[in-house]
Amino acid sequence: MAQSPSIQKKIMNFQIDGGTPLSGTITTNTAKNSAVSLLCASLLNKGKTVLERMPHIEEVNRILEVLKSIGIKITWEKNSLILERPEHLPFDKLDAEAAIKTRSIIMLLGPLIHEFPHFQLPQAGGCKLGSRTVRPHFFALETLGVKIKTFESAYDVTVHTLKKNKEIILYESGDTVTENALMAAARIEGKTTIKFASANYMVQDLCHFLTKLGIRIEGIGTTTLTVFGKRDIKVDLIFTPGEDPIESMLFLSIAVTTNSSIIIEACPIDFLELELLKLEKMGFKYKILKRYISKNGYTKLVDIKTFPSHLHALEEKLEARPFPGLNIDNLPFFVPIAAIAKGQTLIHDWVYESRAIYYMELTKLGADMVLADPHRVYINGSAKFKPAEIVCPPALRPAAIILIAMLAAPGTSILRNVYSINRGYEDLTTRLKKLGAKIEILDQ
Repeated sequence: MAQSPSIQKKIMNFQIDGGTPLSGTITTNTAKNSAVSLLCASLLNKGKTVLERMPHIEEVNRILEVLKSIGIKITWEKNSLILERPEHLPFDKLDAEAAIKTRSIIMLLGPLIHEFPHFQLPQAGGCKLGSRTVRPHFFALETLGVKIKTFESAYDVTVHTLKKNKEIILYESGDTVTENALMAAARIEGKTTIKFASANYMVQDLCHFLTKLGIRIEGIGTTTLTVFGKRDIKVDLIFTPGEDPIESMLFLSIAVTTNSSIIIEACPIDFLELELLKLEKMGFKYKILKRYISKNGYTKLVDIKTFPSHLHALEEKLEARPFPGLNIDNLPFFVPIAAIAKGQTLIHDWVYESRAIYYMELTKLGADMVLADPHRVYINGSAKFKPAEIVCPPALRPAAIILIAMLAAPGTSILRNVYSINRGYEDLTTRLKKLGAKIEILDQ
């Protein structure tokens, strides 16, 4: 397997002069998690795939490096990506260095089982969040006749004959495992039923993408998906992913924590309603200014205006659930909010073993927190954030909440090695500056 010459080696740091309320308007970008799944799904299509409004982020860059290394012609035209694949993929040239930097590489399993009778995929990397099992992916694909062995640095995949008209019961209702099952089913003739599927935003985006490729899918937005696959797919299409509810929640958390009045445009409301309700019950004041549909024709969007608010802790614990529950990736954004809210909040991050431990970095900024165990954090509110110098944890959302607290902390803070943040957010410093944030990039 080849090695990438282009992965960023230079360490980037942020300097934040915080403690100032923000103002102005910011627009939600398209979803990172949708973008990476659509890039993987483009391998299913032997026609030209054009993906509009794609985010320029490190996670996308890593997947593009992998795709380019196996023969995909990739062209950026402003914010649109044009992908054209050859008839046969030179998989022996796969860029292993780029592949191990992103957990999204696991989603190549679904498309690649249609290309090769045997191949090896590097072990998935990305955020360091504890023991994130990939067994659900294996169980789902084994139902379709795929055999997968795990070695120290790679997955060994063997495909004999893919099974038609199968029912897959997912071992867990995960986003990426649902996407892998969808991509595997898309090119198997006949009906494949996927039960206990995720109905999250990125899964719905992938379903709509596959529908444009001519794949009939029943049950989009539910936990049972029925896929009527086609052996060959060759369609020239243009597709736009939906806006990112996790980015909208980042800006909501910034607005609340810095006590700011800002306008957040293009918030995908179907995937934020519960988060907004929880915030409302904590005393958060906001107004929906406008409702409309995304350019893709199906994502429901709203513009939200936030107002300075005095918050209090909820009596109930805050925990995440598969959609339509509180989003797993949105739970961390309640940590800096709970730190300033009056009273005590229990946040139960039951999904990941290590993420709650990363939350404790906020104590360096003045938060009063007690780690009960690797999954539960008690946060005593009414904190007055103070500046500090912190190295980013190797996980996107925990790194982002440190940035949020630094924006709220009067004085100068330094956030070091921000690669984790750049994995998921495009040009975040420039966008925050437009809201009046005092944030600069320091190269090391």
